[in-house]
Amino acid sequence: MRTIKLRFANLAFALVFIAVSTLFSNGVQAQAAEKGFILSMTELTIKPGHDNQFREGVKAWKACYIENKGEWTWNMWHRKNGEGNVYILTSRMANWAEMDETNDDGKNCRNLVRDLINPHIESSNDNFARFQPEYSKAYPNPDPVLWVTSWQVKDGMRFREIVKEVTAATAKAEGSSRGYWYSYMGGSKDAADFFVATPFANFAALDVDRENVWNIYEKANGKEKRDQLQADFRETIKESWSYLLKLDADLSHNPPKK
Repeated sequence: MRTIKLRFANLAFALVFIAVSTLFSNGVQAQAAEKGFILSMTELTIKPGHDNQFREGVKAWKACYIENKGEWTWNMWHRKNGEGNVYILTSRMANWAEMDETNDDGKNCRNLVRDLINPHIESSNDNFARFQPEYSKAYPNPDPVLWVTSWQVKDGMRFREIVKEVTAATAKAEGSSRGYWYSYMGGSKDAADFFVATPFANFAALDVDRENVWNIYEKANGKEKRDQLQADFRETIKESWSYLLKLDADLSHNPPKK
């Protein structure tokens, strides 16, 4: 299995890609499905007035990378709210051992990173998270719009228990959980502990009213249990926030598997 260590990071002298091929063997796929894959996330804040230059730089690097038969796949998401002009590069790996692999199919394109991408980045922030398949929608996600809600929590164990209980009630009523749940792995003191990415086919889908998951839970378990569980949930939370993301297909690389 080949792994490409090339991820966006705005370093002092150069911006390089560190990422992971998603061409897993069947055995690795099974292991990742049981435990949940590791999601690598690089948040890039673009300098004011540099959006077009940044985008053209990434397109040029992508074309070069594909021409050189690079096998890494990635998604680039554009954040639609919050401070600054932010893109989020995401990629997957089955386990930490993939970070030990040193293949670099993008070496012939490094000058494009240095000259066409790096000058337009104001800052970057890297994080890892573990996918939680036991209470998430079935992966992969085909939809290009995400509503991402993040939490910092006081009691991670209790938070997980409540999420499992509420998502189980939703899945029973609707046939599936509504979102993709992740647990952060390390990070700065300001990083979230958990987040859920709820997918939508387009922005118009956000206008469709959906029943609140707490109401679904109440129908299955009664108002008394709902009120107690909701109070417990609120007690576990320190901070929460949400962002709306749109997949940028031109800057992503996820060709259909052959």
